[in-house]
Amino acid sequence: MLQNQNNFDYIDHYKKDAEKFDYFEERFGATKDDERRLREYISTLVPKTTISIVDIGCGSGWVAENFCPKGIKVFSTDLSVKNVKNSLKKTNSKNHFGIVMDSFNPAIKQNKIEIIISSEVIEHVVKPDLFINSLYKLLKVNGKLIISTPYKEILKHVLCIHCNNITPIHAHLHSFDENDFLEYNKNLHNSEMKYFIFGNKVLIFLRTYSILKYFPFSIWKFIDKFFNILINKPAHFIIVYKRN
Repeated sequence: MLQNQNNFDYIDHYKKDAEKFDYFEERFGATKDDERRLREYISTLVPKTTISIVDIGCGSGWVAENFCPKGIKVFSTDLSVKNVKNSLKKTNSKNHFGIVMDSFNPAIKQNKIEIIISSEVIEHVVKPDLFINSLYKLLKVNGKLIISTPYKEILKHVLCIHCNNITPIHAHLHSFDENDFLEYNKNLHNSEMKYFIFGNKVLIFLRTYSILKYFPFSIWKFIDKFFNILINKPAHFIIVYKRN
């Protein structure tokens, strides 16, 4: 979710984005398996005692689909009414709730939330530090903010045929490594930070998912870690801020 800069209306942009592109369309092949492993990794970081989760930028609605059947309440949030409605439709559960909101001005009380998941959103944000601060304030003591984003992504741009300005592909505005989030952590009160780097690009490029998809997450994680030791080319990055 982009913040206003140079008269850019980020709310209008992402409402139109949701109308134009289907975030709920089925994925295939290496992309599908890569997303699956990312989601499995995030899921292992959510405590089994969790009662409720706020999903920031609900996208394909995978958080609700994964956690609602476990009896966990999930609040799917997004700037787009369409994405929230589609998420609720995809996971029709008494544990699933939808909120249309802007994460820079969240319609949620501060100091109340147990777990916040923001998967593949922060790279689209103009002001990542303000985004993190806004969400961190919602956490109660021992609450966790779980963020995923590409790791050291090489950003690519095109010249927009409509406005004649340089435009980032996939609207990815930032590339991150651990130092960026350690710096953001300095502005958070009573925060404890951990991070996880994974998803070997060589394994993805070689389409080894055709074999590895049959392995449970624990074995896949070991193989992925081994390949990142041999060839240090990780694709994914998860950061966890815990409020103490």
